[in-house]
Amino acid sequence: MTTRAYLYLCITSLFWGGNSVAGKLAVGHVSPMVLTTFRWVVALLIILAFMMPQVKRDWPVIRKHWLQLLLYGVFGFTAFNALLYTALGHTSAINAVIEQAGIPMLIFVFNFLLFRIQASIAQVIGFTVTLVGVLITAAHGEFSALAELEFNFGDALMLVACIVYAAYTVSLRWKPNLHWQSFIAAPALGALLSAIPLLFWEVSRDVAIFPDATGWAIVLYAGIFPSLLSQVLYVRGVEMIGANRAGLFINAIPVFGTLLSVLLIGETIRPFHFVALLLVLGGIAIAEWGRPKEKKA
Repeated sequence: MTTRAYLYLCITSLFWGGNSVAGKLAVGHVSPMVLTTFRWVVALLIILAFMMPQVKRDWPVIRKHWLQLLLYGVFGFTAFNALLYTALGHTSAINAVIEQAGIPMLIFVFNFLLFRIQASIAQVIGFTVTLVGVLITAAHGEFSALAELEFNFGDALMLVACIVYAAYTVSLRWKPNLHWQSFIAAPALGALLSAIPLLFWEVSRDVAIFPDATGWAIVLYAGIFPSLLSQVLYVRGVEMIGANRAGLFINAIPVFGTLLSVLLIGETIRPFHFVALLLVLGGIAIAEWGRPKEKKA
């Protein structure tokens, strides 16, 4: 089961890393809130086409927990991305990457405050090692660049985004017992409903860009992989090994994103890319090796 969880979470990080590349490619082809809204339209169309039989079977449970499920979509799916996109209008991508790397530590803190689940020393060391890998990625191997960073309104928004996603991850502990197809359906609807006002806000500011051919390709990718498959795999990973352990894989996202940028949009690969990847994966390995042992009944 643990090996399967690792696979699910690595694929999740890979797809979410691809999402950052898609965001770069989207500039001029589709605007952020149009992309946010249309990606959930695509996801829901897939759900309607392939998952409705299971949704109908689980309808009594969905109806009982409908508000909780919708809120998962509002906060875990839409609010985080909306805050991220808005933050990037005020702060640098480097700041956003570094701040996003704090999500695993926030998960540790929330789990301790709410459930008294303690992180082991090895997990804290592992988190620190993954954070160094993220810093190397963000600074492009030049730590001196980090000294020039400044904190502004965008960074405050990014910190709120990190708190939101960490809280979403921890709250999965309370999710109702549903088949994964049914679980993803209701939050996807919540994500779409909460994205529509953001779309109208972008249109009202006359900055909306509706997709061209390239934009539609990006929308399809975002709707199928980061929005649908990644969310399912992330939830399963959290179910299988817990939020503290699963959350560390979030720090693999910027590294995978950088490597995909090299492969897909021709950015130059440099030695620090490999160092960062080894640090992130090594940090996860340290945390897993020294995780708190489960007590036998």
